Amino acid sequence: MKKIIVLLTVTISLLSCGGGDQSVNGIIAKNDLEAIRAKKNEITTQQKLIEAQIKSLDSAIAILGNEEKLPLVNTLTAKTEVFNHYLELQGDVSTKQNVLIYPEMAGALQKVYVKEGDRVSKGQILATIDDGGMSSQLSQLKSQAALAKTTFERQERLWNQNIGSEIQYLQAKTNYESSENMVSQAQSQLGKSNIRAPFSGIIDNVIKDQGTVVAPGQGSEVFRLVNLSDMFIEVEVPETYLGSVVKGKEAMVYFPVLGDSITTKIRETGNFINPSNRSFEVEIPVPNKEGKIKPNLTAKVSLNDYTNENAILIPSSIISENAEGDQYVFVAEDINTEDEAVVKRIIITTGKTQGANIEVLSGLENGNHIIREGARSVKDGQKVKIKK
Repeated sequence: MKKIIVLLTVTISLLSCGGGDQSVNGIIAKNDLEAIRAKKNEITTQQKLIEAQIKSLDSAIAILGNEEKLPLVNTLTAKTEVFNHYLELQGDVSTKQNVLIYPEMAGALQKVYVKEGDRVSKGQILATIDDGGMSSQLSQLKSQAALAKTTFERQERLWNQNIGSEIQYLQAKTNYESSENMVSQAQSQLGKSNIRAPFSGIIDNVIKDQGTVVAPGQGSEVFRLVNLSDMFIEVEVPETYLGSVVKGKEAMVYFPVLGDSITTKIRETGNFINPSNRSFEVEIPVPNKEGKIKPNLTAKVSLNDYTNENAILIPSSIISENAEGDQYVFVAEDINTEDEAVVKRIIITTGKTQGANIEVLSGLENGNHIIREGARSVKDGQKVKIKK
């Protein structure tokens, strides 16, 4: 067949360059418009006939010589893998140890021992307030209590020896106990002149300066104390995830401002459904070893709500849908040594989506060659060639 095409091509070339060309030149030389048009129509008809014959010959060559051009496709191999699906939410960082410290008694700030940024321990004295002579009163009460104690002890010895009256003994005991109570009350009141740290943390703000007169109540805040080691995020989760978002599930937290992310676990889940938005609260601890995470920092939270240990994932872009609403993909079967295969359409059932991939619940098996590139241009039963 190839020889026929070569001979035919050579014949056409000879006709164009030989006598045919002289005939055309001769007609043009006569300047006869009708004759020129007639010659053109004749040659055009011959050209169409030759092109049709060439096409027929090409088809015969392709069939007899097994030179049929097959569509090129690219495949991916289905394999099982662990699939974790995440519910994406947004929340703000909080801490339960972020408080304003108020004075417990009125007076002038006698001494401020800390400055902003200082780390303090629980119970550490942060400032003292002028006690207005209360320490002197305490000293007097202690002296009176010591005398009452001595009197009671002597009276008790006499009473044990059956000397004196019972009433004297009881009066001495009452005076001693009353004096001890007065000393304890005075010590407690005097202790309020010292402002102490309720927990360990960092002094975020010194609000009142030394010498300022303060008093208990709103507007007399002296310090803001923050503990950045026990941070957490609270997010509201729709009630439909009540059974899948539980304590201990993995949580990934991303901080857009810091460009950093951490992996943690759900610490607590709420036991109350908010009727206004049908959601429940989830608390996620946030480790803060470097101290970069601050209260009210915005965070994107991904909660693991579903895991499949043996999932098959495929790109959602290669899935098609028929008129009945069934989803399907094409796979390559009967692959030979020349990487030629036959296309087969398979109906699938899909599950959850994560990013560009989707979980296939049924229809595909481990090892299936799924057509990826070219999936939109093939049909069931078609023969294709797999490109490497």
